[in-house]
Amino acid sequence: MIRLMKKTFYNEEEVKKKLCDFILNAERLSMGEKCLEFEKKFSEYQGRKYGVFFNSGSSANFALINALVNLEKLKKEDNVGFSAVTWATNVMPLLQLGLNPVPVDVSLKHLNVSSEEVDEVLQKTDLKAIFITNLLGFSGDLEKIKRICDERGIILLEDNCESLGSELNNKLGNYGLASTFSFFVGHHLSTIEGGMVCTDDIELYDMLKMIRAHGWDRDLSKEKQDKLRKEHKINDFYSKYSFYFPAFNLRPTEIQGFVGLEQLKYIKEMHSLRNKNLLAFDNIVKQNPNIKKLDFSHMKFVSNFAYPLVFESKELFERYKEKFEKNNVEIRPIVGGSMVEQPFFKKLIKSEFSCPNSKLVHETGFYIPNRPDLEEGEVKLICDLLKSAE
Repeated sequence: MIRLMKKTFYNEEEVKKKLCDFILNAERLSMGEKCLEFEKKFSEYQGRKYGVFFNSGSSANFALINALVNLEKLKKEDNVGFSAVTWATNVMPLLQLGLNPVPVDVSLKHLNVSSEEVDEVLQKTDLKAIFITNLLGFSGDLEKIKRICDERGIILLEDNCESLGSELNNKLGNYGLASTFSFFVGHHLSTIEGGMVCTDDIELYDMLKMIRAHGWDRDLSKEKQDKLRKEHKINDFYSKYSFYFPAFNLRPTEIQGFVGLEQLKYIKEMHSLRNKNLLAFDNIVKQNPNIKKLDFSHMKFVSNFAYPLVFESKELFERYKEKFEKNNVEIRPIVGGSMVEQPFFKKLIKSEFSCPNSKLVHETGFYIPNRPDLEEGEVKLICDLLKSAE
């Protein structure tokens, strides 16, 4: 079986040995110095000023939206756009925090939201923010989307959980006010479970740290602690157990921080291998009339998470689905498919939304493995299966 995810980490044997030594010798395994070091080194790698490490990418998504609500940059019943083809926890925080989620259709050229789709939504609906998902290592024309958002005062956020290392002119994840990342097993960088929010905004950074840990001020600078305590008339006795904003416990562990630091050592190598596999697959697909062609020519570099296939008909989808499954290649729907088609969305959202491209992706698409540890024979088999059956 060629699996979508084979190992917990890249260079797994060596990392597991180091992890065992770390656990045996660590004085503390709850969030501490390793998490802080990982935040610093990851945000430096990404090219952002600040990073806040969470226990999952989904928690990072929720914390980001919650932070903007706490800061009153978003308020209840504000319209927030989101990429219609995404993961459920891009949409769920909007619902859970009383915002109005507005799906934005994707382009079939690269399966991402482009400025044309954003313009189309804005002709009908005012948006306070838009949460763009950079799907599977690809992106739309983010620079133009950013200009639209800047001109109209729309907060731009990026879910970059599947596109770590991909670049337009800048790295994906660096176009909006903030971006989220996932370090779940099988993602570009694994900490088993884990996620990050990166930003250059100090106010947002401080709020994210409070949301991660109960709403208290322990992770803030002394100056900011003193300011909050003075404002709320909190004395020293109660200071460590005072809670200033609605929040949660979304903290990671030192185990996750340690593994993240180890995996960062291989990040460029992993990106290079993912890109190499992508180009091999894409070269075959370009010759197959049964599969829609991807266009990522506008991108400087693509670190592909998994290679998506959208077929020209439902019949072809079924035929290739059976073909891959019979040859023991693990496949799955493209991310979470169209959120407009998901049961929770249909149940909670009564408005009618038309996202025809996203529905097509949902009904006639699946993705195939692109791991950095794919073996030569596995790549060859996948390439053979990508060839036209006719």
